[in-house]
Amino acid sequence: MSKTLAQMSISELSPMLRDQEVSPVEITESIFNRIKAFDKEINSYVEVNEEKAIESAKRAEREISNGEYKGALHGIPMALKDILHFKGETSALGSKIHKDFIAEDDAAVVSKLKEAGVVFTGKLNMHEYAWGGTTNNPHFGPTRNPWNLSKIPGGSSGGSGAAVAADLTIASLGTDTGGSIRMPAAACGIVGLKPTHGRVSKSGCFPLSWSLDHIGPMTKTVEDAAILLEYIAGYDKNDPTTVSIPVDRYSSYLTGDIKGKVIGIEEDYFFHNVGESIELLVRKAIDQMEAMGAKVEIVKIPTLKYAQFAEMMTCYAEGGTIHSRNIRERPEDFGEDTRIDIKLAQAISSTDYLQAQQVRNMMKREFAEIFEQVDVLVAPMLPIMPPDIGDTSANTLGLYSCPANLTGLPAISLPCGMSEGLPVGMQIIGPAFEERKVLNFAYAFEKTNPLNGMKPFQFELNRSL
Repeated sequence: MSKTLAQMSISELSPMLRDQEVSPVEITESIFNRIKAFDKEINSYVEVNEEKAIESAKRAEREISNGEYKGALHGIPMALKDILHFKGETSALGSKIHKDFIAEDDAAVVSKLKEAGVVFTGKLNMHEYAWGGTTNNPHFGPTRNPWNLSKIPGGSSGGSGAAVAADLTIASLGTDTGGSIRMPAAACGIVGLKPTHGRVSKSGCFPLSWSLDHIGPMTKTVEDAAILLEYIAGYDKNDPTTVSIPVDRYSSYLTGDIKGKVIGIEEDYFFHNVGESIELLVRKAIDQMEAMGAKVEIVKIPTLKYAQFAEMMTCYAEGGTIHSRNIRERPEDFGEDTRIDIKLAQAISSTDYLQAQQVRNMMKREFAEIFEQVDVLVAPMLPIMPPDIGDTSANTLGLYSCPANLTGLPAISLPCGMSEGLPVGMQIIGPAFEERKVLNFAYAFEKTNPLNGMKPFQFELNRSL
């Protein structure tokens, strides 16, 4: 059966929109048909804005028909994680405390997407205050993995991961402090890119940890991630962490040619305590890339053994500071797991924090030295398969994602196969501001069709949506 409009990617839809073969209204209506059919089960949306979205789609249709086509995102329906500010609209941040918060301005990335002509269909569920990896939200209900509704979709951007995987949005944005883009991407079988720290402005995004936070694309394909990054990247005077480096046309570097390029494998950390089926699939993927002409080199990054300590101390110290007043004055308004974590965070000392920053500096130096020898590092994304909703083993999911947050290096998750009826994610990490290199490796492997065309909700093939 051919794809419905909602099941298509940005790169498939944008030329059809440009050439007026399809209307933004038709695509948007296709998305809402799927939301109505499936999201009661998945619970990826916390707010659906159908009327406003249809109006926006009609405006995009008029602009395109008048010869005012703005580019690849014009008329594309998207829903974003409910941590990004929309001027004059509520941003609940997955919380009870902020459920009535109204933003005074758009987040920088929202503003850029509005300028590009994106049609916003609603806001997506998330782990409370982005502080966790399950999206088992006590205030808005758990988001469920569309491949298996008893499983978590990962977090904290679980609503984004699930919605993209189930074709309830064409693409999305997530935030990533310890893996919150890449973990749900792996769990839900989509592509999730954490850009280099400073590549995308975080202005207008509620922080979890100032020095670890990132914003990035969550998409159906690698090419879509490249396209979306082109629109959201760039320096912003309102975010002092952004860097004034020209934005590449990332999609133009997707040749799939990795012949002669070098893949680094750090086995002591990234292949330690990993599930057997996950390791087999990731090693098979590395073999496939080697067959494409890439070379493989075993590397050592000694400071990685302290990565979890450094990540936890940094995130807890910074996040605990952000929430210090509310945890004192209204602790019962937090969900249980978030409340426990924020209370623990109040005990982090300045010594703990400073030691963690020393580890970060050492790790950055070691990664920089490794990238003089190799082009990218390849590793598993999750150490275990997505657990059941409520299973405490989900606490281990960030083991392999946190090094890229500590170093600020670009990292992508993409599917590399199936196990136990669920997708398995592979992580590719690259040098700072070399997103094009990371994306091209991912693009090369994506061409092997690792999921064999499988999608969640196979039963829906018999339904006309």
